[in-house]
Amino acid sequence: MNRKTALVRLDDDRGRAPFGIGRRLLEGATSLLQRVAGDDFDERVRRVGAERLEVDPFGFEVEWIKWALLAVSVLYRHYFRVEVHGVSNVPKGRVLLISNHSGQVPIDGAVIAASMFYDADPPRAVRSMVEKWSQTLPFVSVFFTRCGQVVGVPENARRLLEMDEALLVFPEGTRGISKPFSERYQLKDFGLGFMRLALETKSPIVPIAVIGAEEQYINLGNLRSLAKTLGMPVFPVVPQFLVPGAQMPLPTRYRIYFGEPLRFQGDPDDEDAVIQAKVDVVRATIQSMLIRGLKERKHIFW
Repeated sequence: MNRKTALVRLDDDRGRAPFGIGRRLLEGATSLLQRVAGDDFDERVRRVGAERLEVDPFGFEVEWIKWALLAVSVLYRHYFRVEVHGVSNVPKGRVLLISNHSGQVPIDGAVIAASMFYDADPPRAVRSMVEKWSQTLPFVSVFFTRCGQVVGVPENARRLLEMDEALLVFPEGTRGISKPFSERYQLKDFGLGFMRLALETKSPIVPIAVIGAEEQYINLGNLRSLAKTLGMPVFPVVPQFLVPGAQMPLPTRYRIYFGEPLRFQGDPDDEDAVIQAKVDVVRATIQSMLIRGLKERKHIFW
């Protein structure tokens, strides 16, 4: 090799070096996440993918949820150290997962989805309803779609259940996620839509109680006028958001309780009062599960 050829090769190696280092770092990070996720991670992904249509009508892709669940595994196993109770109560086939909603940032939805993947047997991909305004956010809307989230309208929910999916719904909506700290674990009113949907599609309802999310961010109130100006459903006053480097949620310990399936019969077009009585049963069940879980909890962080 002459000197000129050697210099050219050296320049080429230097040009590729940053990319080589970046690739090795990515491979190292992926390997670390896979160890955190567990030896059976790839098998669980395979089992989830094996039960799905080749082309999802809403754009869900197993490869995307694979990477999302890898990233969530660190939070799930080591940061929030999630305890899961009663996940075997979730029946096969179509099911409505109805949960309390809290935490200012919808981490509770990701944690419930992770519990159904990591702790359920067989593992399942959870679909959930998202607010319409989230579809206006750059990149976020594509990410939500590819990970199986759909805009929360009755037509979408009905179709997912007809596809025998596990559909996660938070009937409190943004009123639940944005509760001030003084109202933690006090359920807001539930909407009626999920019950009409359950009756129409003959879907069982599994009540879920999530404990730990209420303390991850301390909300002192909401600036409704500012939220309206920005086109957001709420604008919480969270001191953590204002402190540089403190935006991460507090490492509270999550506890998720899956209740026994509830099955209702009736006409989905019944008067609101009739539907409300059924909704109240679900709400009371989840509130009771929260109270019981809080009594059993020894500490917020462990």
